[in-house]
Amino acid sequence: MDLLALADFILVARHGGFGRAARATGRPKATLSRRVAELESGLDLRLFERGARVLTLTQEGRALAERAGALLTELDETAAAIAAGGGRARGRLRISAPLLFSQVAMGKVAAGFALKYPEVRLAVTTEDRAVDMVEEGYDLVIRVNPDPDEGLVGRIFLRDRLVVVACPGLARPGDGSGVPAVVRGEDDRAEAWPVTGPAGPSRIAVAPVLALSSLVMVRDAVRAGVGAARLPVSLVGHDLAAGRLVHWGDVDGSDIALWALYPSRRLLSARVSAFLDHLRETFPIGAPEELAAYVGG
Repeated sequence: MDLLALADFILVARHGGFGRAARATGRPKATLSRRVAELESGLDLRLFERGARVLTLTQEGRALAERAGALLTELDETAAAIAAGGGRARGRLRISAPLLFSQVAMGKVAAGFALKYPEVRLAVTTEDRAVDMVEEGYDLVIRVNPDPDEGLVGRIFLRDRLVVVACPGLARPGDGSGVPAVVRGEDDRAEAWPVTGPAGPSRIAVAPVLALSSLVMVRDAVRAGVGAARLPVSLVGHDLAAGRLVHWGDVDGSDIALWALYPSRRLLSARVSAFLDHLRETFPIGAPEELAAYVGG
């Protein structure tokens, strides 16, 4: 089997078409089409159903893409590991990280990694969307409570949870009336927050007075006394310890897990392995209070 033709087939399958694959890789569309046709001829199989506007994998094409794609990824990683000097971390490492973690911790995490591994050129992009690692060229992504993805593996390196906090001067209503609330995003129309506190489960009726797109902005507004809010322990731990904010209860069902994800369980590059080790060393316990101490340190 022609490995070059197989690699071109995987490119077209991953990008969903000859034109998209050509634009993403700079390869001529005609070359990709010819190589895939040669592969189909050599295998005596139709790998794509070619419509007027849509290109879809056949059942055989899908099976080949899944199995051969994993093998080619391992070959690429093996070659990259050899080029990087075996177990030596060097070269470019692209990471996608969520907004809040990037704002409060990623700069410090990245700086520590850069000092420890000066031969690695670390590039971090901040975004909350679920990126396509293969198509967009990321080596590792950090995601919050990600949906299951058969193409990715990884590990949890931090946990967090939401708590309801407010300024000491804001009284918690006892008559069921809504407390002034700062919410994230205009779509948050919750009428009550289920919480668990020292007295057990309860519900806090809320009347949103301010909607902000960033949790850091929400925290700053709560500090200013505008209202109560649901915020991660890691973001308000120091405010609670210093008495600038008070804790009204833990938000029920608000467990947060930060995952470090990568495409293949086997043959990890030295760069990715080094960054995973750095995360483990930075957050050995992985608790919310640990991140809060790291952010405030």
